Amino acid sequence: MSAQEVAVNGWTAVPVDAGKLFDGKPFKNIPQSVLVADIEWPSEDPIVTKVQQYVKDKLPLPTFNHSMRVFYYSTAIMRQQFPEHLANFSSSTLALTALLHDIGTAQENLSATHMSFEFYGGIKALNLLLQLGSTKDQAEAVCETIIRHQDLGTLGNITFLGQVIQLATIYDNVSNHPSVPNIKDIIHIKTLEDVVKAFPRLGWLGCFAKTIQEEVRLKPWCHSTHIPDFDKMILANEVMKPYE
Repeated sequence: MSAQEVAVNGWTAVPVDAGKLFDGKPFKNIPQSVLVADIEWPSEDPIVTKVQQYVKDKLPLPTFNHSMRVFYYSTAIMRQQFPEHLANFSSSTLALTALLHDIGTAQENLSATHMSFEFYGGIKALNLLLQLGSTKDQAEAVCETIIRHQDLGTLGNITFLGQVIQLATIYDNVSNHPSVPNIKDIIHIKTLEDVVKAFPRLGWLGCFAKTIQEEVRLKPWCHSTHIPDFDKMILANEVMKPYE
């Protein structure tokens, strides 16, 4: 596979330790305002359209809105911090990943399996995308990223798609990162406010914390326990509380 083919669906290997990408700083380039209107949603892709409706039907509105915010935050982060990855990268793959990354938290999925929500969600996403006509490479890239989107650490590598989704989800959920000091500054305040205006949080911190608590109750072995006191970290997110 050529470097260009690797880049399309975000397979480029980068350190899982995000601090290495930023040299211990909160960002490589000072964030600028990027509004929702400045970012094109891949509406021309029929698979994206079908998946967006699927997710709307399966997830509560706060979770759906979180998924949409992740797409816009991810895009802003990529444009401003990692522009070298943009030339061949598929916005459809990013959109599909953002939409489906929490599909495992849907009530019917959370209680349908003993698997951790990211793992089961990744498998569900893989099968759904293949059924809808996605390429095998794209479906697998989305699956891998969903499985690893809470896989924080300092050793080894992760896909570029996985790292960007991690940064965006952590920014929206806890606004605190073990390897990136002041990750709250990775997004310009005007970008934050415009994205939240388009996709309101609707009490997202309480909603997601409750989901984590429910998963840990049902599955005390689940991967969410990899992040100690995760529910408390979510509820303590002072950056996002004013927008709740």
